[in-house]
Amino acid sequence: MENCSEDDFKVLSKCASPLALVYDPLKAGSIDRTDTEPHDRAISRALYSDYKPNKRLSSDPESTLFVARLHKKTTEETLTREFSQYGPIKSCHLVRDIVTGASKCYAFVEFVSKKDASLAYRRANSSNIDGMEVLVDFECERLLPGWIPRRLGGGFGGKKESGQLRFGGRARPFKKPINMLFDKETNMFPGRSRPNMSYKRSRDHSDDRNYHHSKR
Repeated sequence: MENCSEDDFKVLSKCASPLALVYDPLKAGSIDRTDTEPHDRAISRALYSDYKPNKRLSSDPESTLFVARLHKKTTEETLTREFSQYGPIKSCHLVRDIVTGASKCYAFVEFVSKKDASLAYRRANSSNIDGMEVLVDFECERLLPGWIPRRLGGGFGGKKESGQLRFGGRARPFKKPINMLFDKETNMFPGRSRPNMSYKRSRDHSDDRNYHHSKR
């Protein structure tokens, strides 16, 4: 990174996707994916977890959307009605607490076709359902290699108050690391020329002359 040319920099910029292509708990815990050590215990837990995707799921992951930030009173019927405007719905599963039955405020909506799922992915994100701005993304468990769920210290998103934000997802994409932009040999950013030091030196000498004149 330190010695990359401006052309290399352009290539790296294009390759550095703001969304995770492979899930790495250590990188997900860093806004610019440059962390080398876990900054919270949950990341350490995720690094040592041996999570396997649920093979019993019969739904098509490429036709299934993850819908989060739902109102606690939102129902499967409401979700089916809202998402059916993008195409026929095959199934809708609102995740609930196994003990209380209360909504956990996220769901999985499976479309009949992948095309309709892609359309909903593009258009339904940030839409308003029951007064809540929802997050819509593709299912990660079976589509993102290395996926670790939130309950094991992984996942995406999170609240600032928790101190356990996770980046690389649609809600909180990665940002380009500042050290990727900086050339330590020249102490400059790529494409920038050196500052005109002659102007500074002339000003310094002028200040010296003014100082000496004032002392006479």
